[in-house]
Amino acid sequence: MTFKLSLKKLILGILSLFLIYLIGTLLFFNATPVEILITSEVEVSHGVKDDQFRIESAQLSGRAWVGGNDIQVLTRGSEIFHAMFNDIGSASRSITKETYNFYGDDVAKPMAEALSEAAERGVQVKFLMDFIGSALAENGLFDNMRDSGVEVERWREPAWYQIARFNHRTHRKLLNIDGRVAYTGGANTADPWLPDHEDGGYKDYHFRITGPVVSEMQGAFAENWASARGELITGPEFFRTPSETGNLLVQVTTSHPREGQKRVRTMLLYAMASAEESIRIGSAYFFPDDKFIDAMLAARQRGVQIQLLMPGETIDQNYVRLASQTLWGPLFEAGVEIYEYNNTMYHAKKMIVDDYFVTVGSTNFDNRSFRLNDETNINILDETFGETMTSYFLDDIGASERITLEEWENRPLLHRIWGHVVARTIGSYL
Repeated sequence: MTFKLSLKKLILGILSLFLIYLIGTLLFFNATPVEILITSEVEVSHGVKDDQFRIESAQLSGRAWVGGNDIQVLTRGSEIFHAMFNDIGSASRSITKETYNFYGDDVAKPMAEALSEAAERGVQVKFLMDFIGSALAENGLFDNMRDSGVEVERWREPAWYQIARFNHRTHRKLLNIDGRVAYTGGANTADPWLPDHEDGGYKDYHFRITGPVVSEMQGAFAENWASARGELITGPEFFRTPSETGNLLVQVTTSHPREGQKRVRTMLLYAMASAEESIRIGSAYFFPDDKFIDAMLAARQRGVQIQLLMPGETIDQNYVRLASQTLWGPLFEAGVEIYEYNNTMYHAKKMIVDDYFVTVGSTNFDNRSFRLNDETNINILDETFGETMTSYFLDDIGASERITLEEWENRPLLHRIWGHVVARTIGSYL
């Protein structure tokens, strides 16, 4: 009896130590923010229209600017998915797709069917989706795609030996067809994006890209596919040199939650430091680190107009909005214009500097996108495209409510308390 009792205690002790190890690992690696490299103010002596900006930004981000591209702006869920399904239906060589959210009968199911049909006609199809973001999808969709020949990977599926990376999600939205046309933007492959925003769907922007930069976007997908599957994508089915289709100068910027690879945050800070006239930011979630706020305040001191657009009461995660409001005091004092979009959930991710530099993609202006998620943005240097995106931005502002300092100061006490609680406890991971 004594021997059995001791053995039982030994087993319980081992299990307890293992549980402590798992919890400790989870807390240390996931609850400890990854170090941010740039902690001092970025100072530049030129604007985004200067050739020096193009030269330096290529070196700082590790990606070249590529000319000869064309971009179609898609602003409604119906046109976003209609364009995607058309291109998928015409694919003859390869399809690569990466997304965060994947669920729903109206979007995910038809997408799974379209990818399966492509695989059955001989197209190589590789689909990478985030495990958490696809948790609501029917398991049958995965089985059906795999049975049809689609290579499906779910990013960061929970495993005890990878628990330290569980909080590192892929938030990218990439689609590449035959290495000749690509998509990116804010829209996930899920039902909330299908109705047009006038009909209750999310307000978002997605982009159809053609031209030589499509190969750069394929490279961004290849990075995460290799990380997820240990497989290197090669061959003319995936990589080709697309013909020039326009005159846009475009750069791809990727970010990873690894030391030295927070390139999107670096690019944003550099572009803001280069602003001479205006900075316009639209983001589904706004909770950046102190240095980002400092960059905005420094721009205001230079006389740069700053307009910030976010979702209002229609936001899908209200605790983020309340936490965001705790950051607004210094911004109001500096003269930053803050707007809330209340018609539906505003899910865009974009920044426009001097109506010339534009960055769009999957990156929100928050700590999670800057430090924990895998993200991909495309940057564009072009006056006409900049004016087009500015026009869309101003239209969105016209449908929004400008928040005043008085309204902010008089917000409900419970909102203040809850906002500070969230900001001080999990703000680094929002």
